[in-house]
Order: sequence, then structure tokens, then C-alpha cells
Amino acid sequence: MRMRHHNKLLIYTLLIVQALTFQSCGNYSKLLKSNDVDVVYNQAVEMYDKGNYVKSQQLFDKIMVLVKGTDKEEPLNYYYAMCYYNLKDYILANYYLKKYTQKFYFSDRNEECAYLAALCKYNESPVYSLDQTSTHEAINELQLFINSYPNSPRIEECNGYIDELRAKLEKKDYEIAMMYLHMDEYKAAVVCFNNILKEFPDTDRKEDIYFYIVKAKYEFAKNSVQSKKTERYKEVIEAYHKFISSFPQSKYSSEVENYYQSAKKIV
Repeated sequence: MRMRHHNKLLIYTLLIVQALTFQSCGNYSKLLKSNDVDVVYNQAVEMYDKGNYVKSQQLFDKIMVLVKGTDKEEPLNYYYAMCYYNLKDYILANYYLKKYTQKFYFSDRNEECAYLAALCKYNESPVYSLDQTSTHEAINELQLFINSYPNSPRIEECNGYIDELRAKLEKKDYEIAMMYLHMDEYKAAVVCFNNILKEFPDTDRKEDIYFYIVKAKYEFAKNSVQSKKTERYKEVIEAYHKFISSFPQSKYSSEVENYYQSAKKIV
């Protein structure tokens, strides 16, 4: 008897849920056909607040043109952009958030939207091994936000994001330099390592980079034609002195000393 009662209760519950679902779908279909801007807008906001961003966005889209010039235009554009953001469609969210900041420059939501637009670019940034165009764009937009809102409480957070993105760029550049070194493309490796030092002067990899510059220059000199060896071994010696003055107690000291002594024999 208990089992039958339980099954009846389950079936009854499912029927109620199904009926409510059909009713909800029916109401939504009516809203899509409705010309009552106030009703559609209010229902769209209610759906947004409940986290139903797809349906609320469709309703906002339906009345976007109709609310132009009214007190609903600004909040609707905000909700519309935020639907994309909450759906993690960061490309379109970035577009509509920036469009909002341009159109409603004096809005109280302007700073928030500018920040979220930059955050969209941050979220688009891929792993370091892929193309980093989005990473550069994210850094630019975060820096633009910092410049535009210097007193914002979000500044520290933005600086943290920029540091994270720059670390990603540095890692990619370092891996490229190491790739050239392993491929015996010593001249290209030296150029890449030096570019890292210029672009990221506070890098934690400075000791490694200085060492690999000495090594790459030594290998480049060793594999050069005879007429170029003396000139290129001099560059090894210069790189050695720069390394030793910067890292006198380095873990690479014995190796760079060997490169130095070998170079001195030629020069």
C-alpha cells in the first residue's frame, strides 16, 4: 500500500511540474508576441533576476528599438549586455558593454561596465602556447580602465590581472627562445632572450636568461666560419662579464667559466 501511495505521489508531482512548465512556455510565447512594452520589459527583468539569461535576452531584444528615448533604454542596454556576460559569451559581452559605456557615459553603471568589458578580454586570453592577440588586447583594456578610473576600488585587482597576463606573455617568449636554442638557431635565441630582458626587466628568469645568452653566443661562435670566430668569441667574453657581475654566486658559474676560458684561448 505504501509503495502505491508513493508512486501516486510521484506521478502527481511530475504532472504538476509538467503543467507548470507548459504554462511557463505558453506565457513566454505570448510575451514574444506581445506589444506591451511594460509587460515584456518587467517579465524580462524578472527572468534575468532568476538567472534565465537566454529568454530574458530574447525579450530585451524584442523591445530594444521600442524603448529608445524612454527611461527604460539605459537599464535595458545594461541588462542586455549583462546577459551575454552571464552566459560567458565574452566576445559579444565585451562589444555590448563597451557600447553601453559610450552611449551612457554619465551612468552610475559606467565604471562597472568598463571593468567587465576589460574582464571579458581577460577571460578570452588563451593558454600561453596559443596566439596571444587577446592577451595583448586584455592588457590594453585593463590599463585603459586604470587610466580612466584611477580612484576605482578595482585598480588593485586590474593590476593583478595585468601581472598575470604579462607573466603568460613572458612564458611564451621564453619558450620560443628556448626552442631556438634547442634547434641550434643561436643567433635567433640571443635576440629573443635579449627582447625578454627589455620587455620584462623584472623577470624572475634573469639568471637563466643571462646564462643561456652566454651559452648561445659561445655555440654561435664555435660554429662560425674561421673569419668570424674572433669577433664572436669577444661577444662571449662580454656576455660572461655581464653574467658574473650580475650573478657572482650563480649555479651556472662553472659552466660559464668554461665558456669564458675556451673563448679566451681564441681571442
